[in-house]
Amino acid sequence: QGALVESGGGSVQTGASLRLSCAGSATSYSSSCMGWFRQAPGKEREGVAFIYTTDGSTYYADSVKGRFTISQDNAKNTVYLQMNSLKLEDTAIYYCAVSRGAVAPCPRPSFYYAYWGQGTQVTVSS
Repeated sequence: QGALVESGGGSVQTGASLRLSCAGSATSYSSSCMGWFRQAPGKEREGVAFIYTTDGSTYYADSVKGRFTISQDNAKNTVYLQMNSLKLEDTAIYYCAVSRGAVAPCPRPSFYYAYWGQGTQVTVSS
């Protein structure tokens, strides 16, 4: 019921854009917070964007604010992460996760999120 399937990663140059998708089941998606996290080699997992699926409230880490946009398609139980103006430091494995039953404002720490996708690699090069 908590399965999440991510797609959309890839290798791009600095300044380019990518869109990640995270498809969840109806059970996991409704009335929850969904978040995008990333983890670069040797670094801790970082929450970058969150959305409260009930009303679409969004939250962003300062490192991506103004460049990344999280959005949702309720009919498809899917959350997207549009990443623009990509930088070298955006290189990481990106994971989507769901915190079922969470309410806005969405929690930031990863331990609030019980279900995780498999991750998708984003590599930004110069």
